[in-house]
Amino acid sequence: SLQDGGMTTSSSDSRYAARLEVDYPEQLDRFTTFFRILWIIPIAIVFSILSTSSESTVTLIDEAGDVVSSASWSSGSIATSLAVVTALLIIFRQRYPRWWFNFALELNRFGARIGAYFALLTDAYPSTEDEQAVHLDLDYPDVPQDLNRWLPLVKWFLAIPHYVVLFFLYIGAVFAVIIAWFAILFTGRYPQGLFDYVVGVGRWTLRVLAYATLLLTDKYPPFSLAVTPTE
Repeated sequence: SLQDGGMTTSSSDSRYAARLEVDYPEQLDRFTTFFRILWIIPIAIVFSILSTSSESTVTLIDEAGDVVSSASWSSGSIATSLAVVTALLIIFRQRYPRWWFNFALELNRFGARIGAYFALLTDAYPSTEDEQAVHLDLDYPDVPQDLNRWLPLVKWFLAIPHYVVLFFLYIGAVFAVIIAWFAILFTGRYPQGLFDYVVGVGRWTLRVLAYATLLLTDKYPPFSLAVTPTE
């Protein structure tokens, strides 16, 4: 495959179009682990601005001070808006702007660093720019060649089996992180099996997002936690 500024472009490589790996830490800090839920609040607030919806209200008042009309509407997050507009661009123009892709890539990298920090996978406070120990890559698609222009209409529906499986995987991940929290406090280490499971759930989630939301590939996501799933 070809490398372009840290982003892997489409190729005949058998790897999936979205990849996630986290460096396994030999030792973790007990103190920051104990207070992790507090340390993460500032950076979580920053990310939430990009990932939560808001409601806007416009009120018209006449010269006498009486309310003439009032209207309100909900505006989705930047990520949601990008997903909708990306689908429209693929359907009607068969285009995926490169700067659009770059933004989605960096937003997901940022979110992955925050998720890894919250899940105790790393002690490094999430950076808004540096890769740190979390390695996330997405393939930039050649839309006319790689993507069916009509699939964005149904990908969300086709991915439903994954949503169901991920629901149960997330429950397992919550217990895995809780167990890991105690393990780190007593031993300073994240049990390797639990670490691989939590990272695997994140990897599975990323593949589903690449298919159903980011719309980077038409290849159906594998039902696998592995780095290289068996075809």
